[in-house]
Amino acid sequence: MFPLAFRLQLRYLIVMDGQFKYRGKVFTAEDIGFINRLIGDNPHDSRWVLSRKLCRAWNWVQPNGALRDMVCRGLMLEFHRAGHIRLPDRKCCLPNPFVERRKPEKLKIDQLTIDGLLSEITPLQFRQVRRTPAEKLFNSLIEQFHYLGYCHPVGEQLKFIVYFNQRPIACLAWSSAPRHMGCRDRFIGWSAEARKKHIHLLAYNSRFLILPWVRVRFLASHLLGRMAKVICQHWQQIYRHPIYYLETFVDKEKFYGTCYKAANWVYLGDTTGRGKNDQTNKANRSIKAVWGYPLSKDFRKHLNGDGP
Repeated sequence: MFPLAFRLQLRYLIVMDGQFKYRGKVFTAEDIGFINRLIGDNPHDSRWVLSRKLCRAWNWVQPNGALRDMVCRGLMLEFHRAGHIRLPDRKCCLPNPFVERRKPEKLKIDQLTIDGLLSEITPLQFRQVRRTPAEKLFNSLIEQFHYLGYCHPVGEQLKFIVYFNQRPIACLAWSSAPRHMGCRDRFIGWSAEARKKHIHLLAYNSRFLILPWVRVRFLASHLLGRMAKVICQHWQQIYRHPIYYLETFVDKEKFYGTCYKAANWVYLGDTTGRGKNDQTNKANRSIKAVWGYPLSKDFRKHLNGDGP
């Protein structure tokens, strides 16, 4: 059915030596045959229903028990586009945030200057706003005031707004960590098998924004320090598993990473500038500094599967 040695990339699907790799998971011709039988045995089911049945059949669930439905639908769509399966026609076209990329609504907010000493604005309130009414405010602030704008994250994710006197002053976004990162993987010292098994125990700081009218010295490092103390509790509550390590990328053309250094994060090295789906082995984006922060002294034991 498949050539023995060829390589093809369809967005996120990589085919090589008769096997298919999608978002770090390997699939075979037998897996595709199973999907085709599932479709054939359920001719009246929608794509949504089929993907959920496939998740249950393969026990494809998140640590909190939720089905990995979005990832499964993406896999089936890639196989459909490549001609290996035939999905039923769409019964309706619901908005897809990963495709349409609609920009968040621009919300108005009080931009009166906040300045002074750090001691004058503490204590601060950290609110996790993912899947709450305040998530729209978070998305709007990131889109308006972060230099990268808002990008809909994938995988596990949390969003925090930091408040002072009921006014938002900062936003921090966290999501699933990249699967491969050479300098990080060497620092942790885990095997490829351990990395695949425990990569979900890392969290990636994808956005960090202090609103431009907030001018308080040492605020950034203070927020990072506070964040490290509260994020694990929230992750455990929502995703039913702990995290043991934080990481982020800092664009070296724009920033020095001073606040991460001041918050005792560790500089691990630089990215290659090639991106996760690189096929050319040539840099095609800016080089990023990689910073990491272990959340426990025995983080290596947990990430290598040796912890309690």
